[in-house]
Order: sequence, then C-alpha cells, then structure tokens
Amino acid sequence: MDNLKIDDVAKACGLTKRSIRYYEEIGLIPPPERSEGGIRIYTRGHIERLRQIINARDVLGFSLQEILEFVSVRESLDEQKEKYWKTEEAEAKLAQLRDIEATVGKQLEMVEQKLAKMLEFRAEMERIQKRVTEGIARLTQEKES
Repeated sequence: MDNLKIDDVAKACGLTKRSIRYYEEIGLIPPPERSEGGIRIYTRGHIERLRQIINARDVLGFSLQEILEFVSVRESLDEQKEKYWKTEEAEAKLAQLRDIEATVGKQLEMVEQKLAKMLEFRAEMERIQKRVTEGIARLTQEKES
C-alpha cells in the first residue's frame, strides 16, 4: 500500500490541500494515519474515496451533506457485498442480496431526486428561452413594419 503525502493526493485528485483537510474534518474521508512527525500519510483508498466525492459533487451536483449521505450508503453497500461473498448458505445469500438491493435503491433514489430537480430547472430555462425568442421575434417584426 502506498504511503502518500497530501501534495500527492491533491495532484492525483485535482483538489487543494485545504479541501482535502476540510473533507477529513467533516468526515467525508477517514483520517489518515500520521508519521512520527505528525505528517498525514494517505493511501490509494483515500484517493478513491476523494474521486467518488468529486464525482458526486461535479456529476450529480450533490451538496456536501448529500455527499456524506451518498458516501455512507456506498460504504454500506461495500460492506454488504463483502459479507455476501463470504457467505456460503443460499438462504443467507438471498437475504443479503435483498439488503444490497435496498441499499442500491437508496442510492438510485438520491440520484433520481437530483435528476428531477435538474429537469425542473431545465424546464424553467426552456420557458425563459421561449419567452425571449418570442420577444425578439415580436420586436423584429414590429421594427420591420
């Protein structure tokens, strides 16, 4: 496992060191181990987690609070999958798959809510654009008359 300094993580993720520290402070990423000198030592796991956060922020437009919930659900899903693969009894596997299905459903619901808000915003922008286009057409026609 790589031992990475905050500069390395910042470069790999395209974040500032302050953002990384802040994400740690609010619990979005687990605190890294520290060297004897108190320097934060990050792992590839931290980078993966930060990339998930960046995707949730940039692609889905989640707020930090929503990201906390989204990442928490993702961690729960990872734990459930690990437990599933360690289970051998068919009935227990089925129960775990149902739990996984519910967890995935929570994440899908979060994405669906965000998509609905985005579609609502888009529809409003389209209404405004239509009114502006109609106004331009009307004023152009009046000018030509």
